[in-house]
Amino acid sequence: MPNFFNFRDLFIFDLANNHMGDMAHAERVIREVAAVAHAAGVRAALKFQFRQLESFIHPDFKERMDLKYVKRFSETRLEMAQFKKLADIVRECGLLTMSTPFDEESVDVILDMDLDVIKIASCSADDRPLIERVARINKPIVVSTAGLNIDEIDWLVNYLESERADFALMHCVAQYPTPDDKLELDQVRQLKDRYRDVPIGWSTHEDQDNLGAVQIAYALGATLFERHVGVQTEKYAINAYSSSPNQLECWLKSFKAARAMIGAPERPPTSLEERTTLRDLKRGVFLNKPVKAGNVISNDDVFFAIPFQENQMASGQFRSGMVAPRDLDANAALPHDLLHDRNDRDVIFQIMLQVRGMLNNARIYINADAEIEISHHYGLQRFREFGAVLITCINRSYAKKLVVQLPRQKHPYHFHKQKEETFQLLAGDVEIVKGGHPHRLLPGDTLLVPPGEWHKFHTLEGCIFEEISSTAFVNDSFYEDPLLDRMPREARKTNVDHWAAFFNGQSFG
Repeated sequence: MPNFFNFRDLFIFDLANNHMGDMAHAERVIREVAAVAHAAGVRAALKFQFRQLESFIHPDFKERMDLKYVKRFSETRLEMAQFKKLADIVRECGLLTMSTPFDEESVDVILDMDLDVIKIASCSADDRPLIERVARINKPIVVSTAGLNIDEIDWLVNYLESERADFALMHCVAQYPTPDDKLELDQVRQLKDRYRDVPIGWSTHEDQDNLGAVQIAYALGATLFERHVGVQTEKYAINAYSSSPNQLECWLKSFKAARAMIGAPERPPTSLEERTTLRDLKRGVFLNKPVKAGNVISNDDVFFAIPFQENQMASGQFRSGMVAPRDLDANAALPHDLLHDRNDRDVIFQIMLQVRGMLNNARIYINADAEIEISHHYGLQRFREFGAVLITCINRSYAKKLVVQLPRQKHPYHFHKQKEETFQLLAGDVEIVKGGHPHRLLPGDTLLVPPGEWHKFHTLEGCIFEEISSTAFVNDSFYEDPLLDRMPREARKTNVDHWAAFFNGQSFG
């Protein structure tokens, strides 16, 4: 699914009918809410709701002021020309423009006004005629899911993905206001797990004093948030599920505190302060007897103790068989300079650990009798520049492999004389160049490579793709680079025996 619009940390402020049908009041709400958003430094959209009341309300019920929503919509009505002026004010205030259409004619109005984002309300999330109209307009879409069962959400996601729509889902509870025990915030996590490539948000209607709920939603993976907004005046009241500017300010502070506490989406390097604390608690390696230069140091020659010394080897870095670089006295700290460049065994171990992490993250499981080879075209020491890990799951008259590339890896131009293969991207990003034509695959996309077709591939963030092919034969890869083409296969490949031991947390051996 293409995600060209950035939904991350987007705050949607729903004006709904809190404009009260009063242009001056609507402008006041917009400007005060925009001021709060700018002060908080958040990226925000101001959302309208569009209904063409002449057709939206059945002719027999237009005068029925005893019906709650007929009364409210009629009494707070604004014309589309007025909304257009309000949209200009929203843009002037530096916010994105957005609207929820409740009928197909309103979708056309959104197009005419060229609003930035379109919203499908929970009550319309199973309204197929409206959804079909929205999916065709090539605008980023946010859909609330209150009241839908999981099968209905599955249909919704499947339909929007089949239409190549750029969309996000919102967990929502359509109870105004929503009691704390009805928030069902774990739905954020469940939606995120089920629809892994779809941004998941939270449309919130909880009590204004509940500032912890937004923190929980963010911690569970919500990446966009929606809240009703209004301004209390002597003339106009504000409902219990809408935020005043002051309440909105507190709510955004709570979100920002959660974001600061949760931290980065990827594990960052250790801070200097943390490194200092850990270093002071580490054990260093010390010699329990004198060792001459050139002698091998075994486990029996060392002990581990604090304090850890500057330029000393830590206990976790020591390996029996290291060679003393110079004469060393008893009780001397073993120097860090024994740690030279990693040998091939260490490189393989690190490769396998990273591959395991990528497979775990993508939730891909491997059969116990699969075979693994590390393809390192220009040597193991350059593997992170050129190469891939090939996992052969099946190789009969048909074959299945998983190809894993680490971030920024390239695989050089080659072809196969006998093998036809189809690639399908399972996770990450990959660009496959076939006969000089680049093909950037999205997860789920496939690409056929017939025998004799030159192809190469590379990734930016790392990838896992499946290769379904006819039988894979040894020595059926022919390279553009003459050096690689003349190189014996064993110089380009390292087979990993007992690879399952890696994935059971055991050591390579």
